[in-house]
This record gives sequence, structure tokens and C-alpha cells, in this order.
Amino acid sequence: MLTIALTKGRILDETLPLLEGAGIRPEEDMRTSRRLVFATNRDNVRLVVLRGSDVPTYVKRGVADFGVVGKDMLLEVGPDDLYELLDLGIAKCRLMTAGPVDADPVVGKKRVATKFTEVARRFYAEQREQVEIVKLYGAMEVAPLLGLADEIVDIVDTGNTLKANGLEPRQWIADISSRLVVNRAAFKTENQPLMQLAQSFAEQLGQNLGGEN
Repeated sequence: MLTIALTKGRILDETLPLLEGAGIRPEEDMRTSRRLVFATNRDNVRLVVLRGSDVPTYVKRGVADFGVVGKDMLLEVGPDDLYELLDLGIAKCRLMTAGPVDADPVVGKKRVATKFTEVARRFYAEQREQVEIVKLYGAMEVAPLLGLADEIVDIVDTGNTLKANGLEPRQWIADISSRLVVNRAAFKTENQPLMQLAQSFAEQLGQNLGGEN
């Protein structure tokens, strides 16, 4: 049985056509069902829908054979025990800093709100800026508006949400897209069904297997 861990939301929507191209179809509509584990038309493949932050954990621990997750989460949790097989080129966006439009420069230590705490610490250390990291799990744009933070680190797609809340993107940290990841130990065993599925994804994308990004 192959278990594929998928990230809910936009990544799930954009992964389903790739699964279809690989001949894998869930037995019910994953976009509307409240279930989290789905059987498929293939007896040896099942799908599980998780929060993006949980996908690497399931793959690292070998509970899931594959995971589809944003590069932002991989940057946050680190590469230990994970191997990036493919850049799927879906759910593209940018990881950036952002802050209030026309704000005065911060004097002293800057307060930064984000759920990407490790990424933020590394980034600001590279910039030689002293910061206080405020851990939040959502609605980052509110933090500068209410004075909780001077700046945020978050995913930026169109930038419309930032603009609507009086914020603007500032510094680029990384380009983000979704990746197909596998447990390193599982990859080394060269499990045949696992490799066949990965190869199907690669052929759809016109890529070669095995390149880490």
C-alpha cells in the first residue's frame, strides 16, 4: 500500500490533475468530502489530506511514502530524512517580508510576526538585523495594524491581501512551489510501485527524477 500525503487547499486542487495523469483517482470528491483518508481506483494507493506543516512529519516518520508540500514548509522544517524528488511547479508564490506602506524605519530591535520562525531567524541573521520573532499561525497582516509587529514574513501571491490591509511587500526570501518528497530510507530501497508513480509524475512534468532543490 502506497500512502500519499497531500496538502489541503490550493496545493490539493493543483495536485489532483497530476494524480489523474498518473492513473490515480480518489473514490470520492476530495474537495467537498470531510474525510481525510481516501481510497482510490488503485487497490495499492491511498491518499491522505493534511495541513502543510504536518506533511513532512508523516513522510519523515515513514507513515506516508510520498508527500506533496510547499517549499516554504520544507525550508521551515529542514531537509532531515526527506528527499525532494520533483519540483511540481504548482501553487507558485513568493516568501517575503512585508510591512506598512510608508512606515518610518524601525529604531532598535525589529518585531517580526510569522509562522515561519526558523526561516525568519536565518533570513534576518543573514541581513545582520536584530529581531524579535512573534509566532503566529494565521492572519499575519493584522499584526502590524494592531502594533504587535513592525514587519511580517509570509507567503505572497498576488499581493492583494497586503494592499487591502495597508501593507506592501519588501524583501524577497524565496520562490515557492510544491515539491514531491519521499522518505530518504524508502527512496534507497527503490520500492518498485513507489518509483513507478514518481516516474509518472516526472514524465508529465518533463523532468528527471532524483534532483534535490
